[in-house]
Amino acid sequence: MTENTQNFPPEDDYGLDVSLVEAVLETVAQGSQQQLLGLLEPLHEADIADILEQISPSERIALLTLWGRMIDGGVLSELEEGVRDEVMRDLPDEVLAEAVRDLDTDDVVYLVEDLDDPQKEKLLEKLEHVDRMAVKRALTFDEDTAGRLMQRETVVAPQHWNVGQIIDYMRSAEDLPEVFYDVIVVDPMMHPIGDVRLGLIMGAAREVLLTELMTDNFRTFSADQDVEDVAYAFNQYHMVSAPVVDREGRLLGVITIDDAMDVLEDEVEEDMNRLAGLGDEDLTDKVWRITKARFPWLAVNLVTSILASIVIAQFTDVIEAIVALAVLLPIVASMGGNAATQTLTVAVRAIATHDLTPSNAIRIVLRETLVGLANGVVFAVIIGIVGVIWFGDPMLGVVLGLAMIANLLVAGMAGILVPITLDKLGADPALASGAFVTTVTDIVGFFAFLGLAALMLI
Repeated sequence: MTENTQNFPPEDDYGLDVSLVEAVLETVAQGSQQQLLGLLEPLHEADIADILEQISPSERIALLTLWGRMIDGGVLSELEEGVRDEVMRDLPDEVLAEAVRDLDTDDVVYLVEDLDDPQKEKLLEKLEHVDRMAVKRALTFDEDTAGRLMQRETVVAPQHWNVGQIIDYMRSAEDLPEVFYDVIVVDPMMHPIGDVRLGLIMGAAREVLLTELMTDNFRTFSADQDVEDVAYAFNQYHMVSAPVVDREGRLLGVITIDDAMDVLEDEVEEDMNRLAGLGDEDLTDKVWRITKARFPWLAVNLVTSILASIVIAQFTDVIEAIVALAVLLPIVASMGGNAATQTLTVAVRAIATHDLTPSNAIRIVLRETLVGLANGVVFAVIIGIVGVIWFGDPMLGVVLGLAMIANLLVAGMAGILVPITLDKLGADPALASGAFVTTVTDIVGFFAFLGLAALMLI
């Protein structure tokens, strides 16, 4: 699909226009391929992918059937994983092969890595020999490594070349990558020694050596390096591309910023889902798959709720004597849970971005503990006054305020210490912290409130 040059929509109008989706579906119902192509032609690949994700499976099949051999492979690479797998399963092999023929190797790898072996082989057979070998080589690397993420298409220059030579080469080459940002300078053994931004090349005289223009911030990644580390480095050091090398330091491919940012986005989404007790799911997943994924964490929550209820059961006599405790009990627990979630979210994200380290851990733990204490004191005064006005008992207000201080203090400590501890033990803090922290704040909140009530009000 040709890149369109239409103006960007207004700031609040980046979502798909409902009328556009309706027009596409109406065109599909009429069976007019030319009209469908006319509607899709001005759209970005990501917008077409959004359309495919938002319509029903039956409408999607009808659209793909009408689109036929004109399907753009770039659209497939923009789809969410669940929809992508369905689309690639439904497309005829020859249509799928035609669609991915002109994609970069990293996009082809993304599309074929989860296919069944027979369909994968059929698709690879349709690729040119060089591309097929590149894709097969990439698939030998472990998932979530730089070798799997990289694209093989690179622009390379020997270290003795000057600006004029690389410009002449790029003008005459027929197989340049569709998008690239740097020229990689290599030694005779194909070891990358630096890179040169295209802007510097275009602004320099022809006789200037490329080695004189190489950037200072040059980094390479080993093929087996985790993609999380790659994404972190791109974000931390403001990189736009970086070479990937084998164990001997020879050039294998390149990772560009769009791929690195996709990884970073996926990691953020994964952390958010895990903090909420969700798995790897999206809006297009089927009911049974979502139900099955969410069930384990709801079961864990049930167990933790039972533990909190056991604490409450130890004070049934107190609650029967002072019914107001049952009314106020959820306030203490809710405030503690929310405070802990705030701290937990900050901690998990800081661990993921390597901002929370052993060198600053003690300071951050102390800070979050003091924040919990400060909020506890402020809300203790507020809720204490509410308790007095509501039930006319000053001591009840004191008990409620003290319990609030204790629970928010513990919430701050648990919200930061639990993810740090889990990370030290090798567990994913985003995956397991929520259940532990909720249990701690519920139990502490209930025990503090009801225990103080038993001591001071009975």
